[in-house]
Amino acid sequence: MTDPLPERAVAIIGLAGRFPGAPTIGSLWQNLLDGVESITRFDPADLEDSFDAATRALPNFVAAKPVLDDVDQFDAPFFGMMPREAALTDPQQRLLLECAWEALEDAGYDPAVPGQCIGVFAGATSSTYLLQNLLHDRSAMADYTSGFQIGNLPMLVGCGADFTATRIGYKLGLTGPCVAVQSACSTSLLAVAQAVQNLLCHGCDMALAGGVSITFPQRRGYLAQEGGIVSTDGHCRPFDAGASGTIFGSGAGLVVLKRLEDAVADRDQIYAVIRGVGVNNDGAGKVGFTAPSVDGQAAAIAMAHAAADVDARSIGYVECHGTGKIGRASCRERV
Repeated sequence: MTDPLPERAVAIIGLAGRFPGAPTIGSLWQNLLDGVESITRFDPADLEDSFDAATRALPNFVAAKPVLDDVDQFDAPFFGMMPREAALTDPQQRLLLECAWEALEDAGYDPAVPGQCIGVFAGATSSTYLLQNLLHDRSAMADYTSGFQIGNLPMLVGCGADFTATRIGYKLGLTGPCVAVQSACSTSLLAVAQAVQNLLCHGCDMALAGGVSITFPQRRGYLAQEGGIVSTDGHCRPFDAGASGTIFGSGAGLVVLKRLEDAVADRDQIYAVIRGVGVNNDGAGKVGFTAPSVDGQAAAIAMAHAAADVDARSIGYVECHGTGKIGRASCRERV
């Protein structure tokens, strides 16, 4: 006799992502197995930032960053976009649209088949593409400042993070709720949590969840500060005695979610099962606005345990995210 399925659980049935040094989920996993550090070190001639030579010569200037390749490549006709519309659309939205298609392909579902209620919960970083590229384009700026004329509305829609999820729904013909999620560093995880809750409430039958962050220029350095969040040497060493901070790169990822009982009944591939999620806020009980509190994190973990109906002592594996600063790490448990 097989064990009964856990109640109110959600299956991950599809995956897609793009990462520095890894254009697919498989290549990312292989890099992790091989211990590959996908951080690019720049020669002075390679840098695209606005720092002058004197600033670049400072001892705390770090010429390193994870770079996401091919962000300028996009098959506009495949998604029914005219070249000008594609050019006025942030690569974040373009890349996440590609990932949405790939994730559904990985799950084995054609979004064009009628009768499917598929939702999207996703977020993106504020558009530096708009600031660094489009606003320097005089023809685009002329459209932008002339009222809702040709170029203006596509630019506003193409670069607004509010439209990240709805663009995917429109281009792929998805009829479930399409909601932009914005919560800074926790955006992608919150998107997953929101998708899980929507599925369990039968707001949709499948959901895409995740996020994207691509900032421009990519080939740039940064100034490290003693005690600050960024790494002083361009390396990220979470939970290591030599940790000196984190380093910011670009990437995108989406998962396809489905209620577990439905995934089993439909014989879907199942990568993992989400038993419970917990979402809260620290309020004012922390040392600063950007600093997490121990009590808040503990409460969120307890909430996830309660939703999953598991005993904390039964958990044998804890997956963590660390910023690379000793004493500044957050843990998220797989339950």
